[in-house]
Amino acid sequence: MVLSVANKADMAKMGFAPMLSVAVLLGTLAAFPAAVHSIGVCYGVVANNLPGPSEVVQLYRSKGIDSMRIYFADAAALNALSGSNIGLIMDVGNGNLSSLASSPSAAAGWVRDNIQAYPGVSFRYIAVGNEVQGSDTANILPAMRNVNSALVAAGLGNIKVSTSVRFDAFADTFPPSSGRFRDDYMTPIARFLATTGAPLLANVYPYFAYKDDQESGQKNIMLNYATFQPGTTVVDNGNRLTYTCLFDAMVDSIYAALEKAGTPSVSVVVSESGWPSAGGKVGASVNNAQTYNQGLINHVRGGTPKKRRALETYIFAMFDENGKPGDEIEKHFGLFNPNKSPSYSISF
Repeated sequence: MVLSVANKADMAKMGFAPMLSVAVLLGTLAAFPAAVHSIGVCYGVVANNLPGPSEVVQLYRSKGIDSMRIYFADAAALNALSGSNIGLIMDVGNGNLSSLASSPSAAAGWVRDNIQAYPGVSFRYIAVGNEVQGSDTANILPAMRNVNSALVAAGLGNIKVSTSVRFDAFADTFPPSSGRFRDDYMTPIARFLATTGAPLLANVYPYFAYKDDQESGQKNIMLNYATFQPGTTVVDNGNRLTYTCLFDAMVDSIYAALEKAGTPSVSVVVSESGWPSAGGKVGASVNNAQTYNQGLINHVRGGTPKKRRALETYIFAMFDENGKPGDEIEKHFGLFNPNKSPSYSISF
């Protein structure tokens, strides 16, 4: 999860524009067929009081949640998912990046032990690294290549290999049409994704942009704009598109970065997005979390102003996690409490 948003000035500007009109939020659950995979939920397990994986999978199914993200090859979760038809993003775990990058045989072994061993699991994407920073970024592409080659060799080339990036992997994100990759290492990754047909996975959190803006004293981002509520309209003179929510502006800046890298065919999957319901920080409340997450669910099936098609998105997270490090808000992103009761009313 992104703990802070780089490029705060750009992000603040996203909420600072004339109030030109009140737009209707796009997309309803009923407007698209069930086969469209738009909303999943991340299943984090940094806690000591969560239900077992079999109960968790049953909860997903009972709520009609057809996609999940897990953050490592969790054997118990994979066994529980077998036969469930729940589409899965599975992370390799950042600690494995070095070995996967340096050794094709290690990648083949990882695929054998963690994917081929679970033929009943509906693997969709493998995330080779989550929010990798510093010198470790050099391992991302070699590891992606090795894991992809291992999947193809195993006859599993339909499972796409990507990496999940922080939003501060992008720069000049306001206006959205100015978006670009902040660092050079991202362009070869995007080009690899273009050759394999895999999407770029990105963690997109309007909450942190809003929190940083408010705490900085700028107070340019309106709460309604950050939570899918009407009242603020932002016009991008670069692409002549109109924005009524911060989420769309952030995602479209990613599309702009991909275009500038020469890879306009690469799609985006939002691999995390959410809002905390408690924790003492600005904007962290049950009401705001419910408003944001329900708005997200209702919205993404209509895509963004730049890409009017269903945007596959994963809410962070299924449960509050009492073992999460960092600020107290990190423990309060769950849609559900550990006893499986809802943290607030939400409809999928």
